[in-house]
Amino acid sequence: MTVSWRGALAQIGRYTFVSVVLGFFALPLLWLATAPFDRTPTITTSLPEFTLDNFRALLDNPYAVRSLWNSIVLAGGTAALVVTFAALAAYALSRVRIPGRDALLYGLLLLSSIVTGTATMVPLFELAFRLNLIDSQLGVILILSGGLLPAAIFILKDFMDSTPTSYEESARVFGASPLQIVRHIVLPVVRPGLATVAVWAVAGVWGNFLVPFLLLRSPDKAPAAVIMYTLYTEGGQANLALLSTFSLLYSLPVVLLFVFVSSRYGFRFHGGIKR
Repeated sequence: MTVSWRGALAQIGRYTFVSVVLGFFALPLLWLATAPFDRTPTITTSLPEFTLDNFRALLDNPYAVRSLWNSIVLAGGTAALVVTFAALAAYALSRVRIPGRDALLYGLLLLSSIVTGTATMVPLFELAFRLNLIDSQLGVILILSGGLLPAAIFILKDFMDSTPTSYEESARVFGASPLQIVRHIVLPVVRPGLATVAVWAVAGVWGNFLVPFLLLRSPDKAPAAVIMYTLYTEGGQANLALLSTFSLLYSLPVVLLFVFVSSRYGFRFHGGIKR
């Protein structure tokens, strides 16, 4: 009897702990979902006084909607470069046996993790200045792509290693070129890995503030992460009506992309098929 009571209390304690943790993370999301529709939003969660005036006021901002498009351009361009070059590099590292291959890969991953973007901004800014890439979205895309490539190569190499080489050997017998083998044999097999890296790259660029803030001078080229910083008064107080509305619109594209890719391909950081 005592054991059953202890088991019941332990189970109640676990459920209580899980409920508290879920509530801790759910309340900010609940505020984000309700505050944009509240006439006078506050930092507390409450039933909103329904209105769409916050969205109308946000549309009157000359840079708000354009910044979302800029974020799509930066995130899409970076993801395209990262997926393309990471797939080619991962395939080469997986199939070609060269001395020190694994050490090189782990070294690049380690250096990209230790030497963060903040620590390298001075030389990167100097490089962008010498290449006339200041106030250029292309410069931001190139710098962000370079920072994401080592980890993307590391992830995709595992997918390439798990792909049977017998498929490629059969394609070579029928005269397929290396690029045809990569395009028609390898890429369809590692498609879940490509989707995972693409969403990971988009999420990393979507929330990046420092690089576009330092390299882009024109407000009409700034992404949403930078424009969000302007939704504060000169005294540093947040305009909750505009900030909550913009935050909701800002988060929707990434959430929808995650749901679409997860339902279509699924997310995993190891890949291939069974041999």
